[in-house]
Amino acid sequence: GYILDDYLRTDSVWILTRNKQFYTTNNEEECAEKCEAERNFNCRAFLFTRKKLQCLTLAENSKMTVTFNSTDAVLYEKIIYLLQCKKGIGMDYRGTEAKTRRGIPCQKWAEKIPHKPNYTPDKHPSAGLEENYCRNPDADESGPWCYTTDPDTRFDYCNIPECEHQCMQCNGEDYHGEISRTESGLECQHWDAQEPHMHGFTPKHFPEKDLKMNYCRNPDGELRPWCFTTSPAKRWEYCSIPHCTTPPPVSGLGSQCLSGKGEDYRGRIATTESGNACQHWNTQSPHRHGWIPGRYPCKGLEENYCRNPDGEKRPWCYTLNSSVRWEYCAIPHCDGAEQGNADVPAQVPLSEECYRSKGQSYRGTTSVTVSGKKCQAWNSMFPHRHEKTPDRFPNADLRDNYCRNPDGDNSPWCFTTDPSTTWEYCNIKRCDEPTQE
Repeated sequence: GYILDDYLRTDSVWILTRNKQFYTTNNEEECAEKCEAERNFNCRAFLFTRKKLQCLTLAENSKMTVTFNSTDAVLYEKIIYLLQCKKGIGMDYRGTEAKTRRGIPCQKWAEKIPHKPNYTPDKHPSAGLEENYCRNPDADESGPWCYTTDPDTRFDYCNIPECEHQCMQCNGEDYHGEISRTESGLECQHWDAQEPHMHGFTPKHFPEKDLKMNYCRNPDGELRPWCFTTSPAKRWEYCSIPHCTTPPPVSGLGSQCLSGKGEDYRGRIATTESGNACQHWNTQSPHRHGWIPGRYPCKGLEENYCRNPDGEKRPWCYTLNSSVRWEYCAIPHCDGAEQGNADVPAQVPLSEECYRSKGQSYRGTTSVTVSGKKCQAWNSMFPHRHEKTPDRFPNADLRDNYCRNPDGDNSPWCFTTDPSTTWEYCNIKRCDEPTQE
């Protein structure tokens, strides 16, 4: 992975530290390499100054010393030293817990009183045996431990919580951790607040997305968890959350038939319901798109098979027909029922498939633009972030990804799923005005 992915970045911050080394580097990546290779001490963080291109590797991080403002500096802290939790048996735990589960203070690893240790910093230089912090240098199945300051208790285990919830699988759509700062160090805005940024991602409207407090989340299928920021100048930003070391759970081989919206469909149908062949997900011709397999490792974007990576009504694909950008696929239902058009509301009047005046009263189910692009759902912020949300326009019927005209434009329109085209008018004809109402 990218070397800076393991660091939390904070702009315009300097930290006071005794143990440091100076280097001259061209960029942050080179400075990170110096931190990784540091042998004078255990490098927990580094400072980089943009003007002087100066690199300082540091033995302390912001949890251990004081910080103050410095306009030109950028602080990068190793995330592993900020996490106060363990993965698995905690051999790589580098937190600062220094007492046992019974509350007894730990003995320093370099000291010999009251207990003469078998594990010392000299014998195990890569085990992180600093100060009197809990560690697991011998791969004990029960997790991190320490020698105690109680002469009657040689060692005991420490109460370190599991932190699989502090890392993310796939694109972090199931991330439920408590990181609440963005990758540049900005504090996250609470999800139930509308200041400084108004938005539609409220706990009330997305109860299943765990939008608690101001924790980073990925409610809309973004590349990774993000949040709105408390800075008026920055609407939103990604968060720096490490990937879990354990692979994501495998749920069988995926479904070979249509169940629900077909998000777990992993069959090999590769033609649309009208017979168009599907475009391979890893190609950008004839249609450019953002659903690149490498970016979405858990969406099953293999070959040119029909998939539903974005919570659409059912599996779909981009087509090899240059005049048809995308179409749904005909996937057999798991219960054996005919697919039909069950997702289209019944009894839609024909008049609904045309619009009158400017189309503000249009309530049809067309979801394709004039150039054939698929519409983005109104309650989604991917690939385009916007203010036209159902809660802000409660009378505009902003359901699913149907074309609407909530703002009095010339005709119904929608945001598109094409990252390069924010919005377009929809492919809906104007109703013939009757001579008599």
